[in-house]
Amino acid sequence: MTHVLDDIRAYKTQEVAAAKRLRDDAAIAADARAAPAPRRFAEALLQASSGGYGLIAEIKKASPSAGLIRADFDPAALARAYARGGAACLSVLTDGPSFQGAPAYLAEARAACALPVLRKDFLFDPWQVAESRAMGADCILIILAMVDDAEAAALNAAAAHWNMDVLVEVHSQAELERAAALRPRLVGINNRNLQDFSVDLEISRRLSRRVPEQATIVAESGLKGPDDLAELARFGVRSFLIGESLMRAGDVTAATEALLAGPFRPGQMPS
Repeated sequence: MTHVLDDIRAYKTQEVAAAKRLRDDAAIAADARAAPAPRRFAEALLQASSGGYGLIAEIKKASPSAGLIRADFDPAALARAYARGGAACLSVLTDGPSFQGAPAYLAEARAACALPVLRKDFLFDPWQVAESRAMGADCILIILAMVDDAEAAALNAAAAHWNMDVLVEVHSQAELERAAALRPRLVGINNRNLQDFSVDLEISRRLSRRVPEQATIVAESGLKGPDDLAELARFGVRSFLIGESLMRAGDVTAATEALLAGPFRPGQMPS
């Protein structure tokens, strides 16, 4: 684990311990059962990417690498803007200390549109999966740089129990090999180095060749515009998680439409 993730894991461990004292396993399970039925995240992404690009549009107020990204921050309005622009799914940051996120942002975004929603946070305890379902999430993120194999398997099993989809995030060949044990439907390739926050799209180019055919590849981080999407599409990547460049746009709907209407059109898929 990198030092950045070490720090995040440390404060998350304290957060989860405190939250579990307020809501034990039985209480969080009851809340999860009471949540609205999950929307089909993986299916929505696959359907969109089968005829063009599948976009997971991210609602993110700030990040450790960029600082404050959007001061005018309204999760519900952003969710509606993304939906109008053609996004297939949403990703909502719920981590507070590093991203100025909150669980309420996810609930607000989900209630404002019909798109499936990924909870973007740092998970290592199955309790957090039930918590994610309780707040309305349809999909969770498993960051393999954050967890060991046993923890990843437990998170994956908990997601299956709650009928949620899973995005398994990798950054290296070694992590991609570890991901195989989870039999993921969605594999996220993170182009960002969490040690120094540098971004290299070559990571997606290289690892995409090694992802099992049955999995949908999602490129993450460092994607700025239509040319980036078109370049990665040449390597079989047709789904993307994009946040910062869209969150900085004055007109989020127009920016989303422009991103999806780039040079790579439906019907012109490279082999």
